[in-house]
Amino acid sequence: MSIAEKAFLGTLMKAEYLLKDSVIAPEQLESTRHKEIMRRMLEYTRAGKNIDLITLTTVPDLDSLGGMSYLSELYSYADLERFDGMEKIILDLWKEREKRNILTLAAMNDWEIAKVIGELEKINQLKMDDHTSLQQALLAIYEAPWEEPMTQSSVTTGIKKLDEVTGGFQNGEVTILAARPSMGKTDVMLHFAKISGWAGYLPLVFSLEMPQKLLTSRLMASTGSFNRKKMRDPKRMLNENQKNIWSDVIGALHETHMQIFDGSGQTVAEMRAKTRKMIHQFPHKKPIIFIDYLTLIHSSQTSGGNSHHQVTEISKSLKTLAKDFDCPVICLAQLNRSVEYREDKRPMMSDIRESGSVEQDADVILFLFREKYYVKESENHSLEIIVSKNRNGPVGIIAVDYNEKTGRICDDKAYNHPFV
Repeated sequence: MSIAEKAFLGTLMKAEYLLKDSVIAPEQLESTRHKEIMRRMLEYTRAGKNIDLITLTTVPDLDSLGGMSYLSELYSYADLERFDGMEKIILDLWKEREKRNILTLAAMNDWEIAKVIGELEKINQLKMDDHTSLQQALLAIYEAPWEEPMTQSSVTTGIKKLDEVTGGFQNGEVTILAARPSMGKTDVMLHFAKISGWAGYLPLVFSLEMPQKLLTSRLMASTGSFNRKKMRDPKRMLNENQKNIWSDVIGALHETHMQIFDGSGQTVAEMRAKTRKMIHQFPHKKPIIFIDYLTLIHSSQTSGGNSHHQVTEISKSLKTLAKDFDCPVICLAQLNRSVEYREDKRPMMSDIRESGSVEQDADVILFLFREKYYVKESENHSLEIIVSKNRNGPVGIIAVDYNEKTGRICDDKAYNHPFV
């Protein structure tokens, strides 16, 4: 029996919410026993019952499903992070079986070529949720010339001029935020994450380098305007005014519902599984995904050590992630050293480390530049956000105030919140 089917059913027992999302129908499983187990799962779910291992052992004819031992075996195959891959394997195997069945029927019944091709095409076009008839699409825009335009589904960046240029973070789009080390990437990402949380989104931060504890400290420092050095010993180093607002800062950050995943070497598939889980924990919130950073994402394929191929695969996976969940994905990226050898230190597309297809796949590419990073005696404390690529709008440079001691990004109240 297919191991993919065992792992698929075992994972459904472990994470019941996946059953509602799954594109697999019982009829697409190969094993008769597996078909029946999935049918029982669907019946139980419709009846409002759980489909965990313990509940399934109460079915009346347990022996016909293989008994407790077989259900336990299925559960042992559960693998939440590879669930999407299992679905693909099961669908691919089902398609192959269906094709063979069609060719057998065609030979037995002497079908015309056109009919054979038509039946095969139906299988190949299986993707269940990507169909829109032109009639539906036209109906949706029928009243457009007489209606007020609907506000586009996007989330503010918290930086007014950046919103004007990019329209904010758009659902289904990938934004790359790239800079040299210590330029302020993580602070800008955390600013975007806080703002999106306060705006009602669900910020999911995948921090592949910085531990949760340090990220939390940075969030407290930037939100409360606390010097980062003081965060090492708040009791001794914070003044009374800062201590008095400490709980207010915690309350404000609590409102964001930000979720932090700080495991190193995560794959996009693992991020997908965790995102799916969070969507079911917060069903009324749209996720927005932040990843720090690109070349630390672990490739799920063997690329023979070719980092260029790995980044290309990861870049395409991020775009698929954004489209499948219809949410914004913001991924940080490092720049190579070539920028250091130029007179003008402002980054360019070619400076993205192991760029692969990043330039092509990303919808928006932002670079960060601070003059003070290179000229220590400079009085210019601004941080330039360089919009180098913008698939749906103009490019340009936006300057914001940046306090490198606290990590705070200041703007002219693009988003109305007491701690912005």
